[in-house]
Amino acid sequence: MTSQEPNPSELSVHRAFVIQFASGTQIGASRIAGRVEHVTSGQATHFQSLQALLTFIDSVLQEVRDTSSEPDM
Repeated sequence: MTSQEPNPSELSVHRAFVIQFASGTQIGASRIAGRVEHVTSGQATHFQSLQALLTFIDSVLQEVRDTSSEPDM
């Protein structure tokens, strides 16, 4: 597997998140919980499943796409 450096424009801070996992998280056992925060807007939520985490991220990224002048990636 080769590692490719992404184009800096692909890594906009407007699409950055901080994810904090709860101490009981065991990804291999499908137990995932914690908190996620969108860096630029401060929107945050707690999650108890991978689906909830991904749903939040997708929702925020949709808002970013709807309000941004950046090209879609």
